[in-house]
Amino acid sequence: MTVYFIGAGPGAPDLITVRGLRLIERCPVCLYAGSLVPEEIVKAAPADALVRDTAPMHLEEIIGEIEKAHGEGKDVARVHSGDPSIYGAIAEQMRRLDALGIPYDVVPGVPAFAATAARLKTELTLPEIAQTVIVTRTEMKASSMPEFETLEILGKSRATLAIHLSIRNLAHIRDVLTPYYGADCPVVIAYRATWPDELFIRTTLENMGEDVRKAKITRTALVMVGRVFGHVEFRDSDLYNADFTHVLRNAGKKNKVKGPQG
Repeated sequence: MTVYFIGAGPGAPDLITVRGLRLIERCPVCLYAGSLVPEEIVKAAPADALVRDTAPMHLEEIIGEIEKAHGEGKDVARVHSGDPSIYGAIAEQMRRLDALGIPYDVVPGVPAFAATAARLKTELTLPEIAQTVIVTRTEMKASSMPEFETLEILGKSRATLAIHLSIRNLAHIRDVLTPYYGADCPVVIAYRATWPDELFIRTTLENMGEDVRKAKITRTALVMVGRVFGHVEFRDSDLYNADFTHVLRNAGKKNKVKGPQG
């Protein structure tokens, strides 16, 4: 048997990968993070499958279910929200599976920051505005931040920031980032992007706290910070510049359109 760690995407059921969905459709055991994974996705499991919400379970209980499936030779769809490589808590599960000799594989998913950019019709990397995207969080109740990954250090980059798990830490974000980004820097608060009740608040570092309080958002929101979210002037990239050469295109020459015979 194999345990498949599957990224279910940000919320919309049709944003799961084809590979992930097909695995869920055939696995006789489906363990999913019920608070963040749409029910419609796990309904794709076989009619006789064991489908269990792991939200109220602790780690050893989850591993226990996997061990049981392993003993019965049953594949397991372990379904996480977004992309499992980002705040998915899969590393500790894989470590235990390694110790038990249980094979596993990982299927990527659409992360929340990418889904947010798509819904906003925004490119996160604009020429000469921002060429770096930093996915991070702030220190709250969860595990502490590494010494060299504090918001104070990351903020110096002035890169596009996707700040997870921090909707209750907006005052800290404002105070730390304002010296680098400016009080008027555009911010987007993305609440449950791609879910039916999604909400996007366009605001600034200075006003985001008040705007979030008015909207009464206290969880499941992503804080996106950066000049790319505003009305900025930027030059065209070189990628499609007629005078820019690369291995597939010569400068100043029109590419020939090949017919059915090439």
